[in-house]
Amino acid sequence: MILIDSNILLDIFTEDPVWYAWSSKTLAELFDKHSLAINPIIYAEVSIGFKKIEDLEEALPLDSFECLPLSKEIAFLAGKSFLKYKKNGGQKGATLPDFFIGAHAAILNIPLLTRDVNRYKTYFPGLTLISPEI
Repeated sequence: MILIDSNILLDIFTEDPVWYAWSSKTLAELFDKHSLAINPIIYAEVSIGFKKIEDLEEALPLDSFECLPLSKEIAFLAGKSFLKYKKNGGQKGATLPDFFIGAHAAILNIPLLTRDVNRYKTYFPGLTLISPEI
């Protein structure tokens, strides 16, 4: 199983001029070999681009993307990692969702498909990342 970060899905849904080709090709390759997962945080981040839930459900069919629940352990690790980030001088206030995503992959010990490598490498060093930068 591989957790798919929202930036990958947004690249595809918005046909991002820089990342669409890489994200869609990589996701298609992984789809043939692995089960793919998202979580409620990823779902929420991606939902911003859709007017109706039915449209999002069609774009992210649950037979293709399993929506994994978040546990207290995931929330705890996300909070502790975010606190470390803030103590290290992290300024960006809207990053907590990234820490939930990283913690989720770390706790489940599954790879994360993402383009946001630096933060995940720093705060979840044992996490396996699938990225164009690796």
